[in-house]
Amino acid sequence: MAALFGSRVRRLRTAAGLTQAELGQKTHVVSTRITQIERASGAKPTLELTRALDAVLGADSLLVDLWPYVYREAFPDWSRRFMELAERATVVREYAAHVVPGLLQTEEYARAVLRVGLTLSSDAQLDERLAARMGRQVRLTGPDRPELWVVLDEAVLRRPIGGHAVMRGQFERLLDAAEARHVTVQVLPFDQGEHDAMGGSLTILTLAEGEQVAYTEGAHYGQLIEDPAEVSRFEVTYDRLRAEALPPIMSLDMIRSVMEGYNRGDRRDRGASVPSRTGRRRLAQEQLQQPGGRQLRRGGPRLPRRRPRS
Repeated sequence: MAALFGSRVRRLRTAAGLTQAELGQKTHVVSTRITQIERASGAKPTLELTRALDAVLGADSLLVDLWPYVYREAFPDWSRRFMELAERATVVREYAAHVVPGLLQTEEYARAVLRVGLTLSSDAQLDERLAARMGRQVRLTGPDRPELWVVLDEAVLRRPIGGHAVMRGQFERLLDAAEARHVTVQVLPFDQGEHDAMGGSLTILTLAEGEQVAYTEGAHYGQLIEDPAEVSRFEVTYDRLRAEALPPIMSLDMIRSVMEGYNRGDRRDRGASVPSRTGRRRLAQEQLQQPGGRQLRRGGPRLPRRRPRS
């Protein structure tokens, strides 16, 4: 991709009648930097420089659109492989242990998450990572959008990343996303206790050819699993998490309840109660007995509460 990017810059520069020195002067870099970019040698172009090149060369966002793919080459092979597979996946199933998955993050929330990265060296690098993450979200609205199923650990809701205003915006994003037929959001409450995926987050991708891969991630590492037998074991783990999580309609109600606490800015309000397991089973059975279950699951009218027996 770096070679393709470089050839496009060279072609556009030649068409514009500019020398490398002239292009460097217009984009505020030395001519040797332009040489490196055109030869795909040295450091990858920054997003800021890419935008400048695009504007000066009249590329109509061509270079900016190519930049995320060039940027991706700086990642380890296994991470790059996972990103490539994720773009082809028809079904994405995620368990998020600590933060909202990248596909559903708001820009403000993503910035707060990325800012704490140990490998960041500048604000420019933060902007680059943010742009790459936001760019990947386009898949959710495109014609080839995948089916997305997300299980959020309750810790994701309780940890105020970026402050109250950022969390309110993030909750609104989750609720809006869950209105789409191809997105399902569940919450795994604390009272479910221990489970097989406590060590980190888990993603399972299903590709158009039927192939499946799994990806596990901790704070500072990630692992791509492609062996079918191992992937099958992770599928069982994910199915258990999905079964133990609150049903979708109750999950969205819990998100709204926690959001109300952030709206009031009172920590005590964020400790919204979760129905007991018996209560959840009863409500789930009632939900299944209602007509139009799909609409109800997507945030339709609330189920009436039963009055206590006298």
